[in-house]
Amino acid sequence: MTKKMLLVLAIMLIAVSSLSAQTAAQPAAGGHWVPISACLGMAIASGLCGLGQAKAVASAVEGMARNPGAAKAIQLAMLIGLAFIESLALYEIVIVFRFAA
Repeated sequence: MTKKMLLVLAIMLIAVSSLSAQTAAQPAAGGHWVPISACLGMAIASGLCGLGQAKAVASAVEGMARNPGAAKAIQLAMLIGLAFIESLALYEIVIVFRFAA
């Protein structure tokens, strides 16, 4: 059963690449969906960044409350983590302005 599923999957992947090939003479249909999908991606990325930052800050504050002696190290790790989380939203803004313009 597994071999049959892998074979069907491989055939589908090969078929999709040849069926969806487009040339310069045949541009992609529905190009008006690009800005809409870029903005939808931005909304999802921003929402998940907010949730991630809230979870990171909550965990850091809980860790500082449990071990006040390690508060400086926890705070530094939290700030670095928040910077990485925020970079996701900044990268998404770049993608939106690149493709939606």
